[in-house]
Amino acid sequence: MRHVPRFLFLSTSLLMTLAGTAHESAAAPASATASGQGSVTVKKGAAPHTDKVEKIVKTDAEWKKTLTPQQYHVLREKGTEYAFTGAYWNNHAAGLYRCAACGLDLFSSDTKFESGTGWPSFWAPIAKNHVEEHADRTLGMERVEVLCARCGGHLGHVFDDGPNPTGLRYCMNSAALTFVPQPKSAPTASK
Repeated sequence: MRHVPRFLFLSTSLLMTLAGTAHESAAAPASATASGQGSVTVKKGAAPHTDKVEKIVKTDAEWKKTLTPQQYHVLREKGTEYAFTGAYWNNHAAGLYRCAACGLDLFSSDTKFESGTGWPSFWAPIAKNHVEEHADRTLGMERVEVLCARCGGHLGHVFDDGPNPTGLRYCMNSAALTFVPQPKSAPTASK
């Protein structure tokens, strides 16, 4: 079940912002911690990835060594960041969003949209097999949690109030992501 009434979503957003995350630091930006995070070219209309996603398993101690405290809280403890405070909620640059824990490609800027929620929102993942979705019945409601398919890190939730063509809103935490800008094209020589 993906439908969440708009008033319930807004109430939940306010609850999460005011109560559920009072102990988090809103100032800590997400940082790139995974290897292989060089530049990337994002192609519009590219075929979805069909690669097999190999699992990464680490101990809590290993994750704590590679993640910032905020990243650890979001990715490993299923936390959330304050609305309108994450590094990418208002990012409009072209590029690729990867898992901050393991570097798996998750979302393209081509599917990012302004949801008005204060979290980066996308209408589709870069490849369906790069994310996993599980029922989440915390906070007294039914939601669909989105996890990284490689490392199992908590990314956020998906709702059915997004734009076409999917009608979905993948509402992600900036702390769970790293952004790799698309390289700028070299100017062509004019004759």
